[in-house]
Parts: sequence; C-alpha cells; structure tokens
Amino acid sequence: MKTLNEGAYERVSEMIEKSHELGISVIKTKTGSTVLDVGIGSNGSYEAGRLFAEACMGGLGEVSFGVYPGLSIPSVTVQVANPAVACLASQYAGWALKEGDFFALGSGPARSLYCNEPLYSVLEYKETSPVAVLAIESSVLPPESLLDSISRKCNVDPRDLYVLVAPTNSLAGAVQIVSRVVETGVHKLFELGYDTTMLIHGYGICPISPTPGDFMTAMGWTNDAVLYGGKVWFTLCDKDSAIDSIAEKLPSASSKDYGLPFSELFKRYNYDFYQVDPMLFSPASVSINNIATGRWQNFGRENLELLRREWFEQ
Repeated sequence: MKTLNEGAYERVSEMIEKSHELGISVIKTKTGSTVLDVGIGSNGSYEAGRLFAEACMGGLGEVSFGVYPGLSIPSVTVQVANPAVACLASQYAGWALKEGDFFALGSGPARSLYCNEPLYSVLEYKETSPVAVLAIESSVLPPESLLDSISRKCNVDPRDLYVLVAPTNSLAGAVQIVSRVVETGVHKLFELGYDTTMLIHGYGICPISPTPGDFMTAMGWTNDAVLYGGKVWFTLCDKDSAIDSIAEKLPSASSKDYGLPFSELFKRYNYDFYQVDPMLFSPASVSINNIATGRWQNFGRENLELLRREWFEQ
C-alpha cells in the first residue's frame, strides 16, 4: 500500500512534468531538494492549486472545479477518503517551521514522518517513506538550511524532499486554502474530542475567493470563503451516536466570533490570530449521515450576503 508521501509524490511528479503549462517554477537546492514555486516568482494557476491540494491530502483526496451556486464564482469540490488520515495526518498545517527570519506552518504528509504533533499519538499514526512532501503557505521561499533540517527530521535524503510553496494572494494559494474545507470540519471534530477515525468519507464545496493584491486581504477572503460559503457532508459509522452531542457545534455560526468578515475580526483582536475563537474555523454548514443509525442531520447555513458585500461591492 502506498504511503501518504508516495501518494503526494505522484501529484508532485505531475506538477514537475507539466510545470510550464501550470505556470510554476521548479528549483533545485544545493543539496538536491526540490522546491516548487507555485505563485511567488511565477503566476501559478488553478490547476496547480488543485494538484497542490491533492498532494497535501497524500493522494487520498480529489479536487475538482465548478461554479458555486448563488455567487456565479468558481468553486472547488473536494472528496476525501479516510478523512482522519487525509486531513489530520496530512493536510492540516501543524508543523511550525522557523529558521532565522523565516516562519511558516508546514502541511502535507511529511508531517507524518516527523510526527512532532500531539494529534499523531491520538490517531496512532506514523509512517516511513523513501520520499517526503511538505507544503508551505508563504510569500517567500524557505531557506535551504531549513530544508536540510526538514529532511533530517523526516529521515529522508535531501534529494528525496519535495516542498511546495504558494503565497496566500495567488491563484494556487486561494485554491489550496479553500480546498481545506473538509479538513476544517474534521479538525473541529477532533478539537471537540470526537473519534475522527469513525469518519468514512468527506465531501465539501467551497467558493474560490477572488485574488487580491495583498496578503492581509487574501487571508481574510480565503478564510471567509470557508466560514461563510463552505459546505461539508460527512459519512460516518457511529454506533453510540456520540456525534449527536456535538453536531450543533460544528458549523462556524456556533462561534461567538461569527458574523464579521475575518479581516475586521482580525483587526478587532489587534492582529493576534490566537485571540480569535478557535471554534470559528469550520465550514458554514455541516451535514452528517450516520450509517450505523441511518440518521441524517444538517447544521448551519451559508452567508452569501456577507461574501457578496466583501467581494463584489467594494
């Protein structure tokens, strides 16, 4: 069976092969690591963002494009098998990367090789792989010394490390961020203490926010796409119906900070991300089909008026 990193590498290989068509740059470091610039010094593309997102899920998820109902704007549809592993052990941005002035959060399956986050103990998941794939949301390329450190921590040769980098305010950046719509629901379940291994399948739809010129606006718009436009459906097998006691808390509207564009909320908290209620970071609506009981439930709803005002009525 392929590891998450090997599944991700299949997407990375396609990106390298089609780099010209995708509008990305492939950079080799002195020690042989490969960095894919998916939107810093290159234009990137939606398709590059799609492959970026699928690599983040270790090959366990598929992303496709459509038009979001009610907004006439492009959207992503995300299908995820084994959501606990694909979203938490791989896609979630949980590895704090710091080297000199550089700081970013790393996502992707390379995290499951290092396993330095508490969630891996809860999931009881760890893998070994001959290749490591890491994804970074950043407006600058990571220093080579950091990449060498990552390869050591992942126990792979530097030549077998592949790092994808895209800024928030880029075509690919927007796509890969909103493609985390299912992951935000899985992570909220995890934070609420739910056994996410009971999840069988995740399906999500999210609008792709327009691409502004600056990072701060892009951060707000991509967050709002999920918080106010993201829709997720979970299929799970929960014989004890443990999901029933927390289901109402799953949509973003259950948070005390719901209702403002994220950029305004961020400003209210003096740009301190950790002051924002962590329960806000979830899809606008969540539907649950518990096949153990046959019960179907839906919580929350989209707030398209907020998105229209923010994106189209400036």
